[in-house]
Amino acid sequence: MTAAPEALEQLEVEEVGAEEAELITGIIHEAFANRPPLDPPSTAMEETAQTVGSALAAHGGLLARLDGQPVGALLFEPVGDSMLLRRVSVSPDAQKHGVARVLRAEAEEEAWRRGFRRVHVRARSELPATVRFWTRGGYSTVAETDTLLTMTKELPAEREVPTAEDMRALGERLAEHLRPGDLVILSGDLGAGKTTLTQGIGAGLHVRGEVTSPTFVISRIHPSLVDGPPLVHVDAYRLGGLAELDDLDLDVSVEDSVTVVEWGTGLAESLADDRLEITVGRSTGGASEADRRTVRVQPVGARWVGSDVVAVVA
Repeated sequence: MTAAPEALEQLEVEEVGAEEAELITGIIHEAFANRPPLDPPSTAMEETAQTVGSALAAHGGLLARLDGQPVGALLFEPVGDSMLLRRVSVSPDAQKHGVARVLRAEAEEEAWRRGFRRVHVRARSELPATVRFWTRGGYSTVAETDTLLTMTKELPAEREVPTAEDMRALGERLAEHLRPGDLVILSGDLGAGKTTLTQGIGAGLHVRGEVTSPTFVISRIHPSLVDGPPLVHVDAYRLGGLAELDDLDLDVSVEDSVTVVEWGTGLAESLADDRLEITVGRSTGGASEADRRTVRVQPVGARWVGSDVVAVVA
């Protein structure tokens, strides 16, 4: 069960089975009946307690309660290595309270726990607000049939990286999946291994020059030795905001280069819609755990849908 933060302390989401079929069917009908008329109409209104119960019995679903009252739901349906989120529904009276956002986050977490590589939804193009909701959540349109959009989001992968040598080796393997125009945003504590990972990426790209922390010069460009893309290495730690990042004129080289931005979270996302967000975590345990690192890779955007990049850290 997940409790939402801040103003949503009273919103709880739990995984449920067929025992809640009637309740969830009512939420689906209420939510979809409140949508504008569509042509062809949604089949959601054809759902019954029996069809919903069968879906819940087979794969489960989520039920959201606000102040103890049921207000939102969705159904799970595995499709290969993807998890389809079906009948995502929020009661009209509970909309604009963040219910759908929390449902989405919990569904992604559950799909990740079950070992799925990605999640996807189907949305109607005639409902722009719905499409914007999924787009802002990191979903990209990968297929369109008439008015029905298939929108997909890759799920993250993580692994423990015991040594600096392992970190460099991981960077080299990541480099095999990078091409001109790719953006990598690195975050993590001081000394966690961001620059070490970048050194591995540079080695994998076969660029010229030693890759070191660019803190004092903010950015360095490493040309390729093998007619590949150059590596643009940026340290955003001392940048004061987007204006200073824009002053680097990185947009001139982003399309032709592989750009790696350390400390870029909250700043560098504007450089590209598609990116890899990589977090390098450092253990805060005792002395025996002092050198333990965990790398988490989150692909963002259509560029990475269906890619094998997460297999590098899976």
